[in-house]
Amino acid sequence: MGLIDRLDAPTRTIGNGLSTLQSPFLLFIRVYVAWVFLKSGMHKIGDWETTLVLFEYEYQVPLLNFELAAYLATFGELVFPVFLIAGLGTRLTAIALSLVNIIAVVSYYATLAKGAGLVWHYLWGSMLLTSVIYGGGFFSIDNWLKAKFGNH
Repeated sequence: MGLIDRLDAPTRTIGNGLSTLQSPFLLFIRVYVAWVFLKSGMHKIGDWETTLVLFEYEYQVPLLNFELAAYLATFGELVFPVFLIAGLGTRLTAIALSLVNIIAVVSYYATLAKGAGLVWHYLWGSMLLTSVIYGGGFFSIDNWLKAKFGNH
């Protein structure tokens, strides 16, 4: 073993350890972000009348009728997280939830008390971006489908 190999060995060991943690971390990200959106969607359907009032007067979604915006937001917050948790179409699902997140920020920016709640949206957006970049990881249906059908 040469000098370069001996100097590079700790780096390889650290790199292997981090790659071992990548898939559990990606799963954590998917579950956490999905939980946030699912919880929001459940609140919306739990009191639909209030949801419609909020979309009509509080959440000013550009270019959409308030009722259509309420249905689309609720759909996105209830359906996309299920796919994200499962890791099915992870990248596309993360992009779709990112759009829901962006529209939420744009539509009720004024109600966020000069940006007080924006930090959470930035965090969720960063986590979704991580899913877009790295995919679902080992613990995903995407990975299972790739292993089963990808190399034929």
